Amino acid sequence: MKNLFSNFKGDLFGGVTAGIVALPLALAFGVSSGLGPSAGLYGAIFISFFAALFGGTNTQISGPTAPMTAVSMVIIAGIIAINDGSVEQALPAILTVFLLGGLIQIGLGFMGLGKYIRYIPYPVVSGFMTAIGVIIIITQILPTLGYYPKDDAEFVNSYKPKAEELILQNILKEEAGEGILVLENFEETIKRSGEITEENIAKEAKTLASSDTKGALGALMVIPRALQNINWLELALALATILIIYGFKKITTTIPSTLVALLVVSGVAFGFGLNYRPIETIPGGFPIPRLEIFTQFKLGSITPYIFSSVTLALLGAIDSLLTSVVADNMTKTKHNPNKELVGQGIGNSIGAIFGGLPGAGATIRTVVNINSGGKTKLSGMIAGILLLFILLALGPIASQIPAAVLAGILITVGTSVMDYKGLKAIPSLPKDIKIGPLKLSSEVIVMLVVMLLSTFWNLVYAVGIGLVIASLMFMKKMGDLTAERSDVKSLEEEEAWADELDFPKNLKEEVFIKHLKGPLFFGSTSEFQALANQIPKTASTVIIRMDRMQYMDQSGLYTLEDILIDLKKSNINVLFVDVLKQPRYMMERVDVIPDLIPEEHIFETFNESLKWIKNNVKDTYKSKESHSLT
Repeated sequence: MKNLFSNFKGDLFGGVTAGIVALPLALAFGVSSGLGPSAGLYGAIFISFFAALFGGTNTQISGPTAPMTAVSMVIIAGIIAINDGSVEQALPAILTVFLLGGLIQIGLGFMGLGKYIRYIPYPVVSGFMTAIGVIIIITQILPTLGYYPKDDAEFVNSYKPKAEELILQNILKEEAGEGILVLENFEETIKRSGEITEENIAKEAKTLASSDTKGALGALMVIPRALQNINWLELALALATILIIYGFKKITTTIPSTLVALLVVSGVAFGFGLNYRPIETIPGGFPIPRLEIFTQFKLGSITPYIFSSVTLALLGAIDSLLTSVVADNMTKTKHNPNKELVGQGIGNSIGAIFGGLPGAGATIRTVVNINSGGKTKLSGMIAGILLLFILLALGPIASQIPAAVLAGILITVGTSVMDYKGLKAIPSLPKDIKIGPLKLSSEVIVMLVVMLLSTFWNLVYAVGIGLVIASLMFMKKMGDLTAERSDVKSLEEEEAWADELDFPKNLKEEVFIKHLKGPLFFGSTSEFQALANQIPKTASTVIIRMDRMQYMDQSGLYTLEDILIDLKKSNINVLFVDVLKQPRYMMERVDVIPDLIPEEHIFETFNESLKWIKNNVKDTYKSKESHSLT
């Protein structure tokens, strides 16, 4: 506790400043997610406090972030769609998915996997982050224009035939599930068809209209209609917000420009009594735990979203640990990655129980905290307490903020989150693969695939596909490189190693040397399989030098075993020189050692193997031209 209050004044200023910066973003992320501004604010309160308390980065400020909100948006829209468009009905399943994501993060931390998160390929992260920016910008075009599809009567009416058909289909499904033979019992079907009222059709049509216009593709579909129905007041409020955010930064960066834009534009709109669209009402009082997560838990309702929970957990981990690295560089300290994951997981779990959005370490807020004097965990906890105070004291006032202002804020967030560094590097990256007549960069392909799939299809699957493609390309490169370095070549083509220069010339017909360089894994086995065929019939002994082969996987192990069996059938002796620990362990597990290679044929140095050669190999091809393989 003494250390916690060792920098109280600095942590107070840092936490208060970071909390002020977080306020407009929390509200904006909540609105864009589909759960409302209160969800964003609740997430910011609980994640900031508990991630700071239990985390492993002293100056980290956590809360809802753009990437986490973008993934959450997809999950929320999907679960609401299967719950007849009712947020309240879908909420227990949504929050359960968020809770599971937090618990997975805690598990990752306890398993010590924090240090491995950094191995996510940069092109995957770059493509994903750029897609996040594009998605946020596209989806905020509609509220910026003041157009809301579910409030467009003509647009909603176009969905009524589909809505009526869907309601009837649901009735027939219910009857089939209850064992009612609908073709023999029309009376029950006719009776239930009374549910197809004009009111229910209108409600279902509104749900379908809202669902079909979610995400980047949905928004693009109705932008032409939105442009024909622009609400000029909403557009003016959004543009004013954007201009102030970018313009005020040129005056000073001491005061957060996002907060200035929020206060000024909202103050003008409310003060002059303009007829704008406010955000949803923020409930007053202390947040209440959503115990229906547990009381209404149904495994079937979240099973399709388990992979989404894993994605949230991994994305939150990457987001947080990258911010931790930034904090380390600024403060000259060292964070604890596994403890940070546990802290983030606890924050996300508690936030979910209280109805909050999931979040992660936020770079901008963390930098603001450090620059304002924050040095200990207390700063992050103070940021959460400040947001709770604002909720309790200013909730009704915050509910009067124009929705267009938050849309403007989010557009600036979208433009800032895109990876411009990665985009600028596209022309200069090496073109290392060939597809037909085209030469392309494998890293650019991965980045563009992830970006396009994330933007126009599915964020969750896009990351998985990107990781698979990146891994396959990496393994192909490593396989090619290993094969190139470990190729079987004659001494005329490649110089012998230093300790091989004194090899007896009269035995070069009988003894051949194979250098293994780099890992022997499934990406390099196809080239290695040619070894047995490349050894000429004059050979009676093969020396395999393994001091530069640090790793062997199961594919490499069985390929080597097949080659040794072929050599044994040809009555060729095989000697191993300097076998490293991991490959030896693998060979001992399947009895390659000692069944195929006895202990007396394994030597620590080449000179030891040379003594065996001189004592056991006879010169039987004296008249032949000398050759050797290396």
